[in-house]
Amino acid sequence: MDNNNLEQILQEGKLYRYVNNLIVAHLRDNNLTQAASAVASATMTPLNIEASPNKLLELVAKGLAVDKDDTLRGVSSSTLFDSSTALPAAYGSIPASRVVSVDFSAAHDTKGSSKSFAKHETRHVSEHKNVARCARFSPDGRFLASGSADTSIKLFEVAKIKQMMLPEGRDGPVRPVVRTFYDHLQPVNDVDFHPQNTILISGAKDHTIKFFDFSKTVAKRAFRVIQDTHNVRSVSFHPSGDFLLAGTDHHVPHLYDINTFQCYLSANVQEIGVNSAINHVRYSCTGGMYVTASKDGAIRIWDGVTSNVVRSILSAHGSAEATSAKFTKDQRYVLSCGKDSSVKLWEVGTGRLVKHYLGATHTQLRCQAIFNDTEEFVLCVDEPSNEIVIWDALSAEKVARWPSNHAGAPRWLEHSPTEAAFASCGTDRSIRFWKEAP
Repeated sequence: MDNNNLEQILQEGKLYRYVNNLIVAHLRDNNLTQAASAVASATMTPLNIEASPNKLLELVAKGLAVDKDDTLRGVSSSTLFDSSTALPAAYGSIPASRVVSVDFSAAHDTKGSSKSFAKHETRHVSEHKNVARCARFSPDGRFLASGSADTSIKLFEVAKIKQMMLPEGRDGPVRPVVRTFYDHLQPVNDVDFHPQNTILISGAKDHTIKFFDFSKTVAKRAFRVIQDTHNVRSVSFHPSGDFLLAGTDHHVPHLYDINTFQCYLSANVQEIGVNSAINHVRYSCTGGMYVTASKDGAIRIWDGVTSNVVRSILSAHGSAEATSAKFTKDQRYVLSCGKDSSVKLWEVGTGRLVKHYLGATHTQLRCQAIFNDTEEFVLCVDEPSNEIVIWDALSAEKVARWPSNHAGAPRWLEHSPTEAAFASCGTDRSIRFWKEAP
């Protein structure tokens, strides 16, 4: 046997062992103990093997994304772009996170251990003709989209926003808005980016979800439209890009296959009241779960495959509306916000309240609580003082309060997934971009 064949056999053996380790860990961590023991015994894998939580799901989701049909892929690389608005190459490639996410389960003595949140500089970068209602960064952090009550959607190139924030050079002013879309009849409630392709979706009060190809420099209208039966309050792409969720005035999330437009509804919703409109819906990073924040004050966690409710945190925000909810990167916790002026961190497995972030009043606007990109800090809005409040995520201590520089409290915050930068949207129609000061 030559050395090349021997090396190949050894590499294949390592790969098999790695796959077996992930399968055993996945089954064990999902309380499928009997199945985990059977696989461990058959493959001679230690039952107590260590593996990152949900690593198998994460790898499968990424593999499906690569292997999937290119039905909705953007314009091919051979397409010529307008040189003034050309898109960066390799859209959808995700840069490595600056640091690993925070482990909220570890035993920490958090008293006096709060970190300081770096000072940020901000600038007004654009404005709509009416209230700026929502915003979202692309998964690779290169783009920012905003939606407005004026029915328009603006697409910003983040590199140009940063260039705009520098002292003006000899080349004159920079225009960070690279696309503007006009195709809704009523206010836009939420937007999201396809995980791999140059596709932007929007949900609006006109009961539609619209698809825009932002690789095309001249397209102002949607190239595909889903007609829903309700006001579409929130939208979220599955990590594979094959499905999307719509949170609407209906009490059940609407799951759409984006290739067939077929809509699926869960049958396991007996305990949900008919007046429980969904303010916010978000997938976990692997698509194994999704979470909804509802007008009845509840946070509900759903199985991403069966679409059944697996955890209901009723009265998570008392009788006040729950306005936002999102998973941590490790999918073990959910951060929620409500009109009871509280921001809370919940353990997915038990529904237990883990952290309570107090000191910001928000009772009127459909605002969000967000993590920064490293999950070391939580940000939200204080409406009376028109300030942005920042807490240390682990200690739950307030570490900063900054004037928002909006005329009236911002109604939406959105943090970049890849760097120390976030955006705020205001009832004053403006979009402000915040980045860590040098």
